[in-house]
Formats: sequence, C-alpha cells, structure tokens
Amino acid sequence: MKKGVGILLLSALLCPLFSPGQNRDITSVLQVMDIRTGKCTIVREFPYRIEAPFWTKDGRMLIYNSSGKLYRISVNGKSTPELIPAGSADQCNNDHVLSPDGKEIGISDNTPPDGKSRIYIMPLSGGNPRLITPDGPSYLHGWSPDGKTLVYCAERIGNFDVYAIPAKGGKEVRLTAAPGLDDGPEYSPDGRYIWFNSVRTGVMQIWRMNPDGSDQTQMTFDQDIYSWFPHVSPDEKHVVFLAYFKGEVAPGEHLADKKVELRMMPSTGGKPKTLIKLFGGQGTMNVNSWSPDSKKIAFVSYRLTKL
Repeated sequence: MKKGVGILLLSALLCPLFSPGQNRDITSVLQVMDIRTGKCTIVREFPYRIEAPFWTKDGRMLIYNSSGKLYRISVNGKSTPELIPAGSADQCNNDHVLSPDGKEIGISDNTPPDGKSRIYIMPLSGGNPRLITPDGPSYLHGWSPDGKTLVYCAERIGNFDVYAIPAKGGKEVRLTAAPGLDDGPEYSPDGRYIWFNSVRTGVMQIWRMNPDGSDQTQMTFDQDIYSWFPHVSPDEKHVVFLAYFKGEVAPGEHLADKKVELRMMPSTGGKPKTLIKLFGGQGTMNVNSWSPDSKKIAFVSYRLTKL
C-alpha cells in the first residue's frame, strides 16, 4: 500500500468524514492528528459549536472559542473546559493568536456598538483586554516571532487586505492592495515571510510575501480547490491549510458546514497532499494549530445531529 493512500484510509477510519443533511444542529469534534501516521485522536465532543483550536507553548492545553468566549481544555480531554475571562470582550470570533512568548493572546472581538471586529491583547490566563485596532473590521491572524508586530485582515476602503500594526498599538500599514479578498496572514517562524490566502486570480490560493509586503508570490495553483488559512509548522518544514471544493462555495467564501479537506505542502513550495477529508470549514482550522513539536495538528470537524 502506498504511504499516501495508507494515511487517507487510516484517517477515514479514525476521523469523522462527510455528514449528510441540512439541519444546523451541530456536534463539534475536537481532534488531534499525528501528521506522521495520519492517526486522529478525539480530544472531546461538544453538543454545540466550538472553533479554531490552538496549542499553548507547553503543549498541554488547547484553546478554542465558542459563543463569543474563549476556553481552554487539556490535550488529553480529561479536564473540564475552563472559561478564560476576557472582561468586556464577550463576542470573540474565531481569529485569535498566541504571543511568541506564550504569555498573551491576541483576540478579535465583535465590539459594540457597531459590532465590528477589533483586535485586543490580554494575558493568556485572562484579564482586561487592551485595544490595538480602533478601526474595524479587523481580524487577527499573525504575530511576528520577535513579538513586535501583528498582521491581520481588515476592510478599510471597500476592500479586505492584509495590514500590519505594532503589537503595542499605533499606525497600521497596508501590505496588500490587490482587488478581492486577502486574508489569513501569518508569519513563518523565522519571520522571513508572511503567508496568506488571496482570491486575486479568481481562485482562492495560498500566497506568501516579505514582511514589508514586497515579493508577493503564489504558492498553490489547483484550479478546482479554494485554499485558505496557511499555517507554517514550528520547524518550518510544512504548511497545512484548509481546502474547499469548487462548486461548494464561491471563490471568496469560507463557510461553515461544508465538505472540505486539510492539505499539507512543503514550506518551500510543491504539490500539496490531502491529510483528511471532513465536514467543516469555517471554524475547523482558522488559526495556527500546530503542536509545539511540529508533529501534530489540532482541528474541529462537525456532525449534524438532526436530519
């Protein structure tokens, strides 16, 4: 049996795949996949929607969002989910990032009174959030390895582009200006690149650029797949991303409850391979969900509980 086929078959046995039906009653399945074997381990099932898990620096906990709030749970699933207090930020969406030193978390909260997403920073243990982007909407995706800069997707002049801002707050800088949506910006661990996804060619593809926005380079080329949210492994060898099928969504959409794949490619470029097919999309893997040792990824699949 070829190695790639073996991984897919093993994944099919251990991880939930496509779910039928149109009812929105959802079970969320928080899982961890070993990318070396394709084996998936269920951390916990939730009878409601959770989204966007990521690991803490010590590899012991996963943090995710649900119903506007953030929670932590042990990777082995044995602990009870614990609320992370965030003061007035009680409408958090699924765009959040751990600081390079692991002590803080950047969050995107749908701030009243206009309900637009804005970026805040607060202690990882919880506390009062500090506003970073007065303007909205702003959706956080990346934190530079030196801790000095945040990168995010924002709509300012009728177009969603990638912006950067000092982590302490200050003047934001526009890094992309192509027509259409640019989203999901995230630094490589060495800080050399910002990876992102863009629909500028008419098909959502993975791109990367220098931190100042120069040398924007396309990295995926499949015309039948819409590729979203590139996440570089801590050892910088791999990039994992979310893939929608053409016909399931429009090129610039990343909807929930769709047939999707998690794909992986070398960080130097090359043909991606499918890690797993699942029922998910929005919320499955919006943020970098690599384990600190680069051996595993965390993600959420979903199951419709009523037909």
